[in-house]
Amino acid sequence: MTKYEIMYIIRPTLEAEDREKLKNELHDIFPKFASEVVKVTTWGTRDLSYEIQKHNKGYYVILDVKATEEARAEFDRVIRIKEDVIRYMIIKDVR
Repeated sequence: MTKYEIMYIIRPTLEAEDREKLKNELHDIFPKFASEVVKVTTWGTRDLSYEIQKHNKGYYVILDVKATEEARAEFDRVIRIKEDVIRYMIIKDVR
């Protein structure tokens, strides 16, 4: 398994209950593919450096995961579909 750091930004207008539902749905992808979420860091709502999809703020979430290639690919596929995620990045962790 490979270590990854994943950062994604959720639309700031999303209700707290829906935001938690979205986060759980995204995080539940990893156990289905024999992978694990090691750490979840929530930064909360912060200003964006530049406007994204007419938003000046975003809700930041950072994941440290140990994942198989299949889990990473499925997460990438699912997060691209989610309209409430305005930006994301997956980085291979070499630490």
